[in-house]
Amino acid sequence: MFESLTERLGQVAKNLRGHGKLTEKNIRDALKDVRMSLLEADVNFRVVKDFLARVEERALGQEVMRSLSPGQQFVKIVNEELTELMGGKGQELTLTGKAPIAVMFVGLQGSGKTTSVAKTAVKIKKMGRRPMLVPADVYRPAAIDQLKKLASQVGADVFDSQPGQDPVAICRLAREAAERGGNDVLLIDTAGRLHIDEKMMEELVKIRAEMRPSEILFVADAMTGQEAVNVAKSFNDRVEITGVVLTKMDSDARGGAALSIKAVLGKPIKLVGVGEKMDALETFHPDRMAGRILDMGDLLTLIERAEAAMDEKKAAELEKKLRKNEFTLEDFRDQLHQVRNMGSLDQIMAMLPGMGKMKALQGLQPDERELGRIEAIINSMTVAERRDHAIINGSRRARVAKGSGTSIQDVNGLLKRYLQAKKMLAQVSKMGGMPGMPGGGKMPGGMPGMPGGASLAQARKAAKKAKKKKRR
Repeated sequence: MFESLTERLGQVAKNLRGHGKLTEKNIRDALKDVRMSLLEADVNFRVVKDFLARVEERALGQEVMRSLSPGQQFVKIVNEELTELMGGKGQELTLTGKAPIAVMFVGLQGSGKTTSVAKTAVKIKKMGRRPMLVPADVYRPAAIDQLKKLASQVGADVFDSQPGQDPVAICRLAREAAERGGNDVLLIDTAGRLHIDEKMMEELVKIRAEMRPSEILFVADAMTGQEAVNVAKSFNDRVEITGVVLTKMDSDARGGAALSIKAVLGKPIKLVGVGEKMDALETFHPDRMAGRILDMGDLLTLIERAEAAMDEKKAAELEKKLRKNEFTLEDFRDQLHQVRNMGSLDQIMAMLPGMGKMKALQGLQPDERELGRIEAIINSMTVAERRDHAIINGSRRARVAKGSGTSIQDVNGLLKRYLQAKKMLAQVSKMGGMPGMPGGGKMPGGMPGMPGGASLAQARKAAKKAKKKKRR
């Protein structure tokens, strides 16, 4: 999302590091470049002005001028001020009070409200909650059916509302149904419009008065930039939102909304959508986002995704197989699944420090279609073939290619890659590392770059320690 901004700020940092000593002139020259970078990212003009004033005040102070590495110190200040700009610390949803606790989702049509409701259900179910989804949008065609379908997909209860019902009555009846059914959270999908109008706002005010929600979340499409901030202000003036959900944060949007909304509204971004899957909704951490923008990586989020995607028991079993040289094509496919569960390769690489600058390396990464072909080829093999690649002769390769819709060359390429991975993983295992992803890089029990294949818990601890050191 912030690729262009990351590139521009990276160049600013590089130019400053070339100076043995910083002066007022080269600091102000750098700030001009930062200003252009932020404006091009569609950040609110007043927000940019205030941000630069704070950075300049600190950068011209003694903490930079007397520093042994003034360029790095300048980047540190920008990092800290970006973090503060976006809210300082990540904030979880407030789910306190008498059950069932109501959470309202508001916003314009097309912002991703309905999908965000279902994704939030997935997130809070992991917290031990029992959510009920409430379709209170009786105007948009098929809105109720869409939420019911998503509720079934994520395994959540949903209130059986009907088109034409009064939205306030729907919420009231849903609360009664939740009390009977033991649901402790109500996630209310309210109606939106293509633009703000009085009727919509009046309805939201009535639902708020009836349900007294612990959270009123404004859902905005990150791709709309500053316009999302303006719309959010209108909603906040009428219903007093408590937080923001930014959808499509994995897109190629410029990022202006993420950098402006907290400063303009004084309301935190609480959740961000980072993909199409129902579990692709994350708590927003300003410090981690600032790290990504400045190409410092986001190892804590990467570790959390690894913890969610990896099965520690399977990892241990796989290590035993590696030690006995029994790594099969089935294991290869399972590892591929685990990597894909962590998100797209671009997302994973964006969380590694310095990867924003390594364009050539990014070009060498297999895309999602290639990973899909690999999986299709392995699935077209018999169980015996997957467990013993040596029996896959010419005729078998032709059958597998036909069954997977690929070519014999593709099958040969997969087998070659599998054998390379098997050899590499066997070497890693002998050195004390843990299983790795296809194509290289330690995984489940051993995070990339960690000595001896450190565990996820050790990796998390080391990442936090490195972060504290970087702040100092």
